[in-house]
Amino acid sequence: MLVAGLVVLAVLLLGALIGPYHLPPKDVLRLIALGLSGQETSGPQATVLFNIRLPRVLAAALVGAALAVAGSAYQVTFRNPLVSPDILGVSAGAGLGAVLGIFLGLPVLAIQGLSFASGLGTVALVMLVGRAVGGRAETLPLVLCGIAIGALAGAGISLLKVLADPDDQLPAMTFWLLGSLAGIQRGDVWLIVPPMLLGLVPLFLLRWRIGVLAMGEDEAKALGVDTRRLRWLVIGSATLITSAAVAAAGTIGWIGLMVPHMARLAIGARFDRVLPMSLILGAGLMVLIDTLARSIATTEVPLGVLTAVIGAPVFLVLLARRNTGWS
Repeated sequence: MLVAGLVVLAVLLLGALIGPYHLPPKDVLRLIALGLSGQETSGPQATVLFNIRLPRVLAAALVGAALAVAGSAYQVTFRNPLVSPDILGVSAGAGLGAVLGIFLGLPVLAIQGLSFASGLGTVALVMLVGRAVGGRAETLPLVLCGIAIGALAGAGISLLKVLADPDDQLPAMTFWLLGSLAGIQRGDVWLIVPPMLLGLVPLFLLRWRIGVLAMGEDEAKALGVDTRRLRWLVIGSATLITSAAVAAAGTIGWIGLMVPHMARLAIGARFDRVLPMSLILGAGLMVLIDTLARSIATTEVPLGVLTAVIGAPVFLVLLARRNTGWS
């Protein structure tokens, strides 16, 4: 895990170096050292590094870590390795809020806030409906309600895209739904940190109890775990960090599904180890993908496209390694 952390630090530095404006490594290290020591920095290099490059790299790391942690938590809670952070409709709900904000011509900050609130509201609705129709069953009704309400949110997105201005609003909606960190500024990073911490802290503090959920309902109860309360807490925390990530970067698939599998192959199946490893790998992978998105072509490639192109083959390789005994 220490090696993985050092690799992620190297990836963060690489992301700060690469971009249209050339920043020599020695100048980047010097400016970062000056900034950490509290000394004032100025000039075009400092402006690019601290106002554009580093905020985007940090936002990519936060988004990747959030999606990966949420994915690992959902997979253990639902005892299904194919579960991803949008299983309860949070991505579709957040997308509907963002698209509605673009349709109404709201400023960027308001669009992000509406996306965040809509994602949380969608999952809250799923949980209420699931409890109303599920009876004693807890997991399956939630998943089915998530699929149904997510489909309704997707229909709302499609309707707004049909009604949107094809020259202005529609391209903005499409680009946001495919995922992008192009508009991230320094202040945006500080806005997404509080909800992510609010969701991450309970997951890390309770990671031992959450790992017991993988043993099954009866076994967990026999060990003194209040499975019902713990499951709702996990769902709420994971939804909170997923909503913050989607509000900041748009809809990005595969990270929450693929990274937990990578973590389990690297460090074993114990959730108390998988959770921090997922955080580290998710942050590093997202920074790498975002760096590729802004450097492989003259026009920035949407993050959702790259995560699918990279994630699907990697996921198939991981499955092959697991089933054929390569690892």
